[in-house]
Amino acid sequence: MSTIPRRKFLQLSAVAAAGVIVAPGREAHAGDLPHVTEDDPMAKAMKYTHDASTVDPASRNNPAPEQNCANCALIQGNDGDAWRPCSIFPGKAVAAAGWCSVWAPKA
Repeated sequence: MSTIPRRKFLQLSAVAAAGVIVAPGREAHAGDLPHVTEDDPMAKAMKYTHDASTVDPASRNNPAPEQNCANCALIQGNDGDAWRPCSIFPGKAVAAAGWCSVWAPKA
């Protein structure tokens, strides 16, 4: 039996589906993308915030000492950029200092 909760499985499945929809061969550049807002319906559903330090660590699905978009496996773009593309929010850039409930550690 899988140890992944159903909600987490559905979130990860949505991420995988979004990755399939993105056109291959086209590289997203954060400078070209609008920034995701915390009021965006998808951002609200994923509990996205621009500042990971405002998130209570006890409310996180995956315990880790430091969680932010910059150290998430789903972020794309260049390390060090303040805003970068994310596979959770196709066509939008997220704050590297941000966080959402689908955060996954880099391998």
